[in-house]
Amino acid sequence: MAPIRLQGRMISGDDLALVRALIAEHPGWHRTALSRHLCQLWDWRNGAGRIKDMAARTLLLKLHARGLIELPRAQTRTARPCALAPALSQPELLPGESPPIECSLQVLQPMRLELAHSPALRRQHRALLAQYHYRGFNGAVGENVHYLARDRQGRILAAMVFGAAAWKVAVRDAFIGWSGQQRQQHLGAIANQQRFLILPWVRVPHLASHLLALATERLSDDWQARYGHPVWLVETFVEVERFAGTAYRAAGWLELGLTTGRTRQDRERTLQSPRKSVWVRPLHPAFRQRLTLP
Repeated sequence: MAPIRLQGRMISGDDLALVRALIAEHPGWHRTALSRHLCQLWDWRNGAGRIKDMAARTLLLKLHARGLIELPRAQTRTARPCALAPALSQPELLPGESPPIECSLQVLQPMRLELAHSPALRRQHRALLAQYHYRGFNGAVGENVHYLARDRQGRILAAMVFGAAAWKVAVRDAFIGWSGQQRQQHLGAIANQQRFLILPWVRVPHLASHLLALATERLSDDWQARYGHPVWLVETFVEVERFAGTAYRAAGWLELGLTTGRTRQDRERTLQSPRKSVWVRPLHPAFRQRLTLP
């Protein structure tokens, strides 16, 4: 068979034969065991040295969907844990009515961003977004970094999620000036701010732009520590009927234009979503050179 590209890997006939042999030789293995063993055989790891288990599972599912392999029957549902257990998505971690925080930015200093990567902090972070963000939150897929913003007293002020970049965005791609092949090769070096929530009882002038500046200052280093590679550009999409993007502009982000109004799942170009303004923030002076390397 001719090699095919899946999940960033070229899969040859020999690779396919190896996968089929694993399935035949280990009929009692479930899909997770197969994907993990395949990662070990291929030494398929991210830059931080962790095996790319989720990428391998997705690759196996794509091979199965194409009829190239026959996977064992799934033993568990494939929905994300927060979808399987709604009680976990909105635990009672904060009182329903919190005292208002209304003061100047200076009174809250020094503020800090806390990585929400422990199970307890992830549950708290997810609960806040699920309860108070207008779009809710069902978890992030792929590489992601989550922050909780705290003031000098340790009170939570805000929550942020940075995750995988959108596959195609016309105005962003024109701004970078990359080819389709370069986009495919370097898309992982862009992060997308998927959620930004300032808690409803927090009303502090200039807080949003200040937190955006704190996040973009450290995001690439945190991504490097977690995944073994930096990010050179961050993007976000702002619903123009709801927000003006004032905080992004104040924090040095650039407004590039509007999306087409189609969704990520719009294969047939029939699904519509609210049109959004596209904002980006370079994280390195040479971001274009890094994103257009051959």
